[in-house]
Amino acid sequence: MGLFGFGKKKQKKEAEAIAEETLEDAKQDVNETEENDDFDNTTEESYEYPTEAVAEYEGRGEKYGPWDIEDAHVPDYDRYLSLGAYYLPFMQGMQLRVKVNRETRQVSGTIVTFGNSSLEMEAFAAPKTLGLWDDVRTDLLDANEKAQAVDGVFGKEVMLPVTVASGKSVMTRIAGVDGPRWMMRAIFSGTAATDPESLDAKSLNKFLSLVVVERGEEPLAPRDLLPMHPPLTPAERHAAAEGDEESNDLPSLDRPDKPTDSDHETQTKTTLSRGPMFSELR
Repeated sequence: MGLFGFGKKKQKKEAEAIAEETLEDAKQDVNETEENDDFDNTTEESYEYPTEAVAEYEGRGEKYGPWDIEDAHVPDYDRYLSLGAYYLPFMQGMQLRVKVNRETRQVSGTIVTFGNSSLEMEAFAAPKTLGLWDDVRTDLLDANEKAQAVDGVFGKEVMLPVTVASGKSVMTRIAGVDGPRWMMRAIFSGTAATDPESLDAKSLNKFLSLVVVERGEEPLAPRDLLPMHPPLTPAERHAAAEGDEESNDLPSLDRPDKPTDSDHETQTKTTLSRGPMFSELR
């Protein structure tokens, strides 16, 4: 999976930048993972999700996700929570933290807390013909002597120990999935990172495999974060799309007209509740 000449150098630089950001995000995720015992594994039951560790992640877009909105067998994301760059399914007891740039107030990513674990997701633009994950993974391994590449349910993953504020070393699990002109980077911390047979790991693996990505047509450079907007429930999204009078106070459906900057982030904590399908965002 290579480029030639200057193209390869540029690709390498882009991957190194994502790898450096990944390490910092992993440290932050471990520090902020909180216990949450009130959950129930009730995501979409009609879709399979990866359960076996493999060297190559096969079946994305056909059998497993993360999905692209153009995939033939994409889940019905009309029932999902929309964030612009991607759509999230609902899960009982899931706590969602939205990463927001302090200066621009733009959304840059999400962190899902489930059980004793968390999953951070960020979607990056990628070249038309090549993915990013191989290079990002290589840079993570080169920059961190204690990092280790392992076969995981999403193909080659990285086990990366990070040092938290207390000085303790904690393991994180980093996965990357390449899609059409995008890459989804996922950082697992807590039980989901260390025990592949745990309910936390299986539930968050399933959650990630149900996410639907919308790359959009914006001209983005490789490694730019895909533009996002504040969370919109299906009801809010439909009201805004239909021009309902009550939608005037809702967040805009328009995506930002420029790439999202991942620096200087803060987090907005939100709890998602689900009834028969889901009920409210509060």
